[in-house]
Amino acid sequence: MNLLTRYKLHDIHDESWNAYGQLTYISSLKLPFSAAYTNANGSTNSLLTGREHSFTASATFFLGVRLWTSAEGYFVPEVIAERPLSSLRGIGGSIQNFELQKGGSVTPQIYRSRSYLQQTIGLGGKRVVKTSDPMQLGSVVDSRRLVLRAGNFSILDFLDKNSFAGDLRQQFFNMAFLTYAAYDFGSDARGFSYGGVAELYWDDWALRFGRISLPKDPNQLSADFRLDKHYGDQVEVEHTHKLGGRAGAVRILGYRNRGRMGRFDDAIAAYRSDPGKNATTCPGFNYGSENANAPDLCWVRKANTKLGIGINVEQYVSDDIGLFLRGMISDGKSEVYAYTPTDRSLAFGLLSRGSAWGRPRDLAGTGVGLAWISGIHAEYLRMGGIDGFVGDGNLRLGTESVFEVFYSVNLLSSAWLSGDYQHITNPAFNKDRGPVDIFGARFHAEF
Repeated sequence: MNLLTRYKLHDIHDESWNAYGQLTYISSLKLPFSAAYTNANGSTNSLLTGREHSFTASATFFLGVRLWTSAEGYFVPEVIAERPLSSLRGIGGSIQNFELQKGGSVTPQIYRSRSYLQQTIGLGGKRVVKTSDPMQLGSVVDSRRLVLRAGNFSILDFLDKNSFAGDLRQQFFNMAFLTYAAYDFGSDARGFSYGGVAELYWDDWALRFGRISLPKDPNQLSADFRLDKHYGDQVEVEHTHKLGGRAGAVRILGYRNRGRMGRFDDAIAAYRSDPGKNATTCPGFNYGSENANAPDLCWVRKANTKLGIGINVEQYVSDDIGLFLRGMISDGKSEVYAYTPTDRSLAFGLLSRGSAWGRPRDLAGTGVGLAWISGIHAEYLRMGGIDGFVGDGNLRLGTESVFEVFYSVNLLSSAWLSGDYQHITNPAFNKDRGPVDIFGARFHAEF
C-alpha cells in the first residue's frame, strides 16, 4: 500500500480499500524426555517421550473495503498445513506453537478465517489517526466513538490485545502468550467464531462486549449458531495511561459461556454410580479413550455455564522495552470447550527492540507462563478421564509452566527469522512427566 501511495495510486491515510498478506513457517524440535508412564490404562492423551518434529506453515490474505460512510467490510482467506507434537496431545496451557489447530493436517487446508462488517459512529472528542494495517483502513476517527461489528472473526482480533504478547507471528511462539491460557473463548477448532462485538471508546477508556458462537462439540469445527441458547459472552474494560511519560494499559475481561458441556463432578458421579458409564461405552461425542475404568464427560453433557475473569497489563519502561502480565481465573467446574484445559493462568515477561545494539527492527523476548487446574478437574484426570488435549491415565498434580526466550532478526524490511527455546515443566499438569525442552525456528514475511 505504501508503494501505491508513493506513485499516487492510493491514499494510505484515507483508504477506500487495502490489501495485505503474510507468510509464516514455524518449526519445533522436541527433545526426548523422561516420564513415569505414557498413556496409562488405555488413555490416549500423553505427550510422547521420544524426539519429535512439528511444523506449521500458513499464508493469509487480508482484504478491506470501505462500503459507505464509516462502514467497512473485511474478508480474510487463509491456508495452513501442520504437523503437531503427539497429535496435539499431552500439553495443557503451554502448547509450543500458537498456530497449531485441532484437526489440522499436513495437507494444506484453505478456509475463510474472517468475513465481517464494521460500522463506526463518531461521538466527538479528539481526532485519532488509524494507520493502514491488516483489517484496518487508514482513516481519521473520533476519540469518542462506537464501533459495531458482525460476522465471522476471532474474538482476539478485538479483545485482550497486548502490545508485547499477542502478535505471535512476530513475538513469542507459545500459546501461553497469545491470550490468557484459562480464557475458554468461544471458537471453532481453528480459533474463529460467529457473532457480534460492540466497542465504545471514550478518550483513554474503552468498553467492549461480544457475543459469539461456541462449537457444537468441544474443539470441533462445526459452529452452533443458536446464539440465543448456546453462546459465549465477554465484557472488557480498558484504560490507557502514561506512567513517567511512557504508555501503558490495563484491561479487565470477564467471560461467560453457556453451552452443552460436561462438568467434572457430574462425570465422576455418573461413573461411580454406574461403572458401565465409562470412557469406552458412551455413544455420543467422545475423545476415543480405551480406558474402561475411567469417567467420561460424554455421559453428562447438558446445558451448563462456565465463567472466568482476568487482568491484562502492559507498560513501556523505556523507549524499546515493554513489560506484560496476564492472569485469569475460570471456575474450573466444566470441560474445556474451545481453548486450553486450564482453569487458572498467569503469564508475564518482557519484549525489547534491538535499538541498544544497533538493530532497531530486531525483537527479543523472555516470558514465563503458569497454568493450574481445579481440584475436581485434577480428580477427573487422576481417575483416567481425558479431554481433547490432556489425560495421561493417572495424575500427580503439579503446576504446568513454560519458560520461553526468543530472538527475531529482521532480514529485510518486512521479513524476520527467529530462534526460540522453551522449557516446559509438568506437562498436562503432571509431576510424573517431563520436563520437556523444545527448540524452535520461525520465518515470517509481510506484504
